Amino acid sequence: MTDQNSSVGGVQGELHQDRFVGTQDLTRWDTRAGQLLASAVRRASTLVGPHGALILTLLVGAVLAASLTALFAQVYEAVVETDGVAGLDHPVLDFAKSIRSPAADTLVTAYTDIGGTVGMPILAVTALVILTIRRRSWTPGILIVIAGAGSLLMTIAGKQLIGRTRPPLTDAVPPYEHSASFPSGHSLNAVVIAGIVAYLIILRLRSRRARIAAIIVAALFALTIGLSRVFLGHHWLTDVLAAWTLGAAWLTIMITAHRLYLTARKHHSTLVGAGHQP
Repeated sequence: MTDQNSSVGGVQGELHQDRFVGTQDLTRWDTRAGQLLASAVRRASTLVGPHGALILTLLVGAVLAASLTALFAQVYEAVVETDGVAGLDHPVLDFAKSIRSPAADTLVTAYTDIGGTVGMPILAVTALVILTIRRRSWTPGILIVIAGAGSLLMTIAGKQLIGRTRPPLTDAVPPYEHSASFPSGHSLNAVVIAGIVAYLIILRLRSRRARIAAIIVAALFALTIGLSRVFLGHHWLTDVLAAWTLGAAWLTIMITAHRLYLTARKHHSTLVGAGHQP
């Protein structure tokens, strides 16, 4: 997936290249709610600048994401107690145990570590450095850092709110993990980090086929990281399903915040071009 036409950097690159995905203008808001949000962010950008408005928007989004995590935790706990969707957990774990082998265990353990506390930060920082330097803009760095921080906080909050026990160690593949099971941090982080990096790459891709390929790669990464957690017996299936849902919600907030930033940046540039003080 090549970051095409990235020779234009900084504000000009954002205004002329990041605004459009195909023929869709990301700064266009057709709904009343979107227009109200865009108006509020434009006003904020006149006070703190476009990047300041982006950070403020993401902080508000983080509060919404934290509230969503708390609400989701309550719903999740009720489902587990009634053994509804959670009834899938034991059959799926039994199936995972039936297809394990020494070679598969070693391979999947190595792969799942990519989404762990060492592998994922390395991937995130590498993407941050490359995208920030190539685009000569702080925007990719801000998005990736806050995306990762929000994902981590959601994981910590979920684990403390629920405190669900992981599958028995006798059913798991070592090395064992002892933190709470809900939600799967690997799965949540994979959705958020792979998703935001794919989104940033897609903004500079002009080929529809290339954009679809980027989405597929990111989705497959998040999917397989989550399934690896179940295969190894480190999480219940419902922990992974919950993590995917929370990760998708936080990613949606991140993308919306970036669209609002682009809207504020466009407004800011228009004012400057017209000779007005932003």
